[in-house]
Amino acid sequence: MGGSVEADLRPDNTLWQPFLPMKGILRSKCWNNARQNLSGRYSNIMNCTRFTAQPLQELLQSTKIATLPQLKTALGATADLTVFRKLATLPYRTSYSHRGAYYTLDTLVLYDEHGLWSCRDVHFSRHGTLLDTAAVLVAKAPAGYFTDELEAVVHVAVKDALRQLVKRGRLHRQELDGRYLYCAVERGRRQEQWAARQAQQRPEDGLQAAIVLFYSLLDEQQRRLYAGLESLEWGHGGDQRMGHLLGLDPGTVARGRLELLSGQVLQERVRRVGGGRPRAEKKRLKS
Repeated sequence: MGGSVEADLRPDNTLWQPFLPMKGILRSKCWNNARQNLSGRYSNIMNCTRFTAQPLQELLQSTKIATLPQLKTALGATADLTVFRKLATLPYRTSYSHRGAYYTLDTLVLYDEHGLWSCRDVHFSRHGTLLDTAAVLVAKAPAGYFTDELEAVVHVAVKDALRQLVKRGRLHRQELDGRYLYCAVERGRRQEQWAARQAQQRPEDGLQAAIVLFYSLLDEQQRRLYAGLESLEWGHGGDQRMGHLLGLDPGTVARGRLELLSGQVLQERVRRVGGGRPRAEKKRLKS
């Protein structure tokens, strides 16, 4: 595409060949039309509109939050993609409320202890979307969250978001006193949250609260053995009772009880050799 339009229409150029059989005024007229067409085509390419992100930054610094139509007006653009390309050069954040309709700059935000910030009933999160925010907050909560508790923190409805997270395996839920308690999906963390919630739900029962508190301080093997020991104290139905109290599967409690009775307890290891998840190793191509 290098060179001028005049150079493109020189007699030795292939674009000139169709006009060679013509003579006089006819050839001159065709040549001028071709030159104008090429010139117009090239001028459209060269004279494209340029946008900068500065108008977006100035608008957000002035209003703190803005919608996409407001950003388009400030930029003088008609296409959404143009705004997104310019936003990508800024440290911007999308709201997790109002279906992500509002935008702000991270440099303008003062997040609270949960990583949340609100402006005129519009809510933003350091963690991103509502799904990601709910997953992080539940996993960090000392005793998990009931739905209404989490809604009081994020100020939007979260029932559907929690259902999706459970379905995708990102959170775990377990019924407690007729309601679902949402906890971390990692087993050890989930057991800690369940135990802490049990202590909160029944503060009048000092013994159970002490059991739950002590249980939360143990490692994996110790938890299983302690649950089995308490099950022996309860007698019939002890596995079910301790499993419900500590958030364990009754089979795990039974296993701990049997290990205690048989004396098959590991002295220096938490798991037996080969226990736990398999090591993740990269597959190497065979040459």
